[in-house]
Amino acid sequence: MQTKDWPRAPVHRLSENGVYIVTAATLGKKKVFDTEEKLSFLESQILSLAKNYAWRLEAWAVFPNHYHFVVCAEEQAKPIRTLISHLHSKTAQWVNGLDGAKGRRVWFNFWDTRLTFQDSYLARLNYVHQNAIKHGLVKVASHYPWCSAAWFERTCSAAEVKTIYGFKIDKVNVVDDF
Repeated sequence: MQTKDWPRAPVHRLSENGVYIVTAATLGKKKVFDTEEKLSFLESQILSLAKNYAWRLEAWAVFPNHYHFVVCAEEQAKPIRTLISHLHSKTAQWVNGLDGAKGRRVWFNFWDTRLTFQDSYLARLNYVHQNAIKHGLVKVASHYPWCSAAWFERTCSAAEVKTIYGFKIDKVNVVDDF
């Protein structure tokens, strides 16, 4: 199994350069990333491309038909849309090659929201960490292998984890009808 290129521990503060939550969906909500290999590839591309484009990942969750992530712009960050375009192009080409589906359109759309309020940011971090529970895939977020919850719990203090996980997510407005 390929080792993961994990980002540094989250800083948990808003950035002057921008903090965003990004959600993307496959065309028709089709479960294109339907194997462990495909999910791992998509996750690895999010991790590596975010780093290459100077975006620090704070939280992420990858599923067969969508993903979410929260990123913070580093000083030399390239536009978020450029990162997403590269991610979608690279992952679509790879998964289409694997499936023998040349030319298939994989990604439908993405939504990005700049986070400007601390509480909104912290609630969305929790939302992304807990998303596998929302979708009924696990009972404990850190047990889902394609999200940041286990990494977050390992790299942050118990107080930070308790604070983030304490933010209510029932009223968080994120496109997530998958």
